[in-house]
Amino acid sequence: MLLWSLLVILAPVDGKSDWLTLVAPSAVFEGDRIDLTCQRKNNWWKVTRVSYHKDGEELQFSSELSNFSIQRAVLSDSGTYHCAVALVWPLFPFQKEKTSRSVRIEVQELFPRPVLTVSPFRAIEGNPVTLTCETKLSPQRSDAQLRFCFFRDGRALGSGWSSSPELRVPVMWSGDSGSYWCEAETVTPSVRKQSLQSQIHMRRVPVSNVSLEMRAPRGQVIEGRNLVLLCSVTEGTGNITFSWHREATGTSVGKKTQRSLSVELEVPAVQERDAGRYYCRADNGHGPIQSKVLSILVRIPVSCPILSITAPRAQAVEGDVVELRCEAQRGSPPILYRFYYEDVPLGNSSAPSGGGASFNLSLTAEHSGNYSCEADNGLGARRSEVVPLSLSGTSSYREEHVTDRALGLLGVPACVAAALLFCCRFHKTRAMFFRFPHESPRCQSLPSSHQTSGSKCHGGPAVPDLGLSPGASPLSDLAWDVLPCPVPSSTPVHRLPPGFCPISPVLRKKGQFHFLHHP
Repeated sequence: MLLWSLLVILAPVDGKSDWLTLVAPSAVFEGDRIDLTCQRKNNWWKVTRVSYHKDGEELQFSSELSNFSIQRAVLSDSGTYHCAVALVWPLFPFQKEKTSRSVRIEVQELFPRPVLTVSPFRAIEGNPVTLTCETKLSPQRSDAQLRFCFFRDGRALGSGWSSSPELRVPVMWSGDSGSYWCEAETVTPSVRKQSLQSQIHMRRVPVSNVSLEMRAPRGQVIEGRNLVLLCSVTEGTGNITFSWHREATGTSVGKKTQRSLSVELEVPAVQERDAGRYYCRADNGHGPIQSKVLSILVRIPVSCPILSITAPRAQAVEGDVVELRCEAQRGSPPILYRFYYEDVPLGNSSAPSGGGASFNLSLTAEHSGNYSCEADNGLGARRSEVVPLSLSGTSSYREEHVTDRALGLLGVPACVAAALLFCCRFHKTRAMFFRFPHESPRCQSLPSSHQTSGSKCHGGPAVPDLGLSPGASPLSDLAWDVLPCPVPSSTPVHRLPPGFCPISPVLRKKGQFHFLHHP
């Protein structure tokens, strides 16, 4: 805004006249326009030359009265100004010069030169930094609008010009070190000022407290699954190079560089050979720092187990005790084995140190069928293939059968001889124990209250009706069996041990079983 409200008229000095006056603004700020006007009191004299002077030096001259303007005032425009004219009297060739009184013009500062401040003062890389451009408008021009911009090595930072005197950098690294300054300007009038340059050096913090840890499901490293090794530091700025090493060989198994306090290394599909002791290192230019050693144990899921059945004889029978052995060829201990008969649990056995386990089973008639086993070490159960087992009978029956066959072979001749003597004896006494179809019975009938299913012979046992067909040969249709005495009448012949020498003869038709009872 231009103020033209005051005419500065100074008292004549050194022959200076009040006839000529220099008109100038009363208050001037940076950026203002300055208009100087040289005025005279009368028009009797003809002006042949007009000049404007600052601090005794001529700034401008012309052949007629005109203004002198400074488009945008700066502090260096401050000084003492006056104007001078050359006059000629129109009627006489008479010429003279007139000079105005001097006017002091002081250009005031609109706002002081900004100052750049950095917070925190000792900036550490990896942390936020706030830059502030500090300045203040003159109270007489407090309505002016300021805006700011920050620079590093000649390049504008952030979004450029802004009404905020602060710029917050979320994170700064050692590479951001350099020469910084800020600029402030008013929009109207346009006055721009720059701060002094400041060297900002980002201080780097060495790495410390390096640690290595593993990340695995349920804290177990399982063969075939992924393993994550996490290397981390509690302090350290800038780009940090992390590397992972195997203690046994010292060789690096991975390397990464990034601006982070922790980095993960993923080992896909871990194998048994990956087990061992590991450590990691971290370095950000101040020397590598090593972590403590971490032991990695790779747990192996059980393989498909194999079931074997061991019996005391080639063909298992009732009463035998068989051994069921289940074994997985691979798998980390401890391993729990479960045994099944037709998918029904029989029992379990544990192998704390790995290998196989056994389960003993006493066989009964119901134990013929399919057997299987299952291995489980907490990493997934595996079931074996089915193994069938068939039984041929009880072990006691087999022992009795062998004994009976042996005794039977020894007793056949004696039994035949005894049977012949018995038959002859009864034939002579005419007390026949049997009759043939073509012979008449010789047994006396008893009253009905004393009769049994057959007839009662004198001095002999009851003779059953064998139902022989007429004309059949008795020797071809009949056979003798001998029984040990006493023998219950209800005992079937096929349940008696064969080959024993009889006390009571038994006459039967071939293909049938009958007993004779002693009277």
